[in-house]
Amino acid sequence: MSADKRIPTTEETWKELHELKEPGQTFDELLTELIQEHRERQLAERAREVREADREELTSLDELRSTTE
Repeated sequence: MSADKRIPTTEETWKELHELKEPGQTFDELLTELIQEHRERQLAERAREVREADREELTSLDELRSTTE
């Protein structure tokens, strides 16, 4: 499904997008790629936050051994 929409940008933003675009690549393809990369970074960040939270909440085996002795 194709829909022509306009996304207002500054001249500087348009130039930066144009520089990111590969020869033959459409702006739609570029934006889709950027969205996917953004989502992957968000997922990686969330996974890192969960790992760090788990580390903070878990008790190490050494701590458990010292409390049972």
